[in-house]
Amino acid sequence: MPCMLHLASTNSGKLGEFRAAALAYDVLVEPLPDISQLPPCIEDGETFEANARKKALHYSSFTEHLVFADDSGICVDALGGAPGVYSARFAGPHSTDEANNHKLLVELEAISSRNPPDSRLHPLGAFHAHYECVVALARKGTLVALTEGRVEGGIITAPRGRGGFGYDPYFFYPPFGQTFAEISAEEKFAVSHRGIAFRLLLDRLRLL
Repeated sequence: MPCMLHLASTNSGKLGEFRAAALAYDVLVEPLPDISQLPPCIEDGETFEANARKKALHYSSFTEHLVFADDSGICVDALGGAPGVYSARFAGPHSTDEANNHKLLVELEAISSRNPPDSRLHPLGAFHAHYECVVALARKGTLVALTEGRVEGGIITAPRGRGGFGYDPYFFYPPFGQTFAEISAEEKFAVSHRGIAFRLLLDRLRLL
């Protein structure tokens, strides 16, 4: 019988990626039931690990099942690592992907004369950045496992592609010569920060 993991998130993009990857491991991924009705977890950690750990521990206390949570974001060198842990709310609380991307581009434009984009990443230039993800697994308020993934690339100033979510239309991945929004979900998850971290977690799960 497949193992069941509950995802402590309402993000449909994340859920789809995690579900697709878990099939190869005979693992089912479902959102934590009624998560929107539960007391929310305040994500006030200063690192991805702190937030992932906090969410997994918090939401696992409401179920008998294994619960996992991730915290992830994009870190741009020219901005000192920002948006970082504030990636999902870079433009403010409850901000949209469009608003976050707009703020990112505005801030990069403001400093481009001092920190110009790198033509080695993209012919028209790209600002070096990396996506980072930490996934935490917990059961009944106890941490079971913690994994991390990272992928290097660059931020371009004009969006490309209609897939993905978040900063994907602007995240250029040099090995593919495309943004994360231009490639298929399967291709993206094979190399992405979230895919790396989640596969490591599924490997750990086999040993539990």
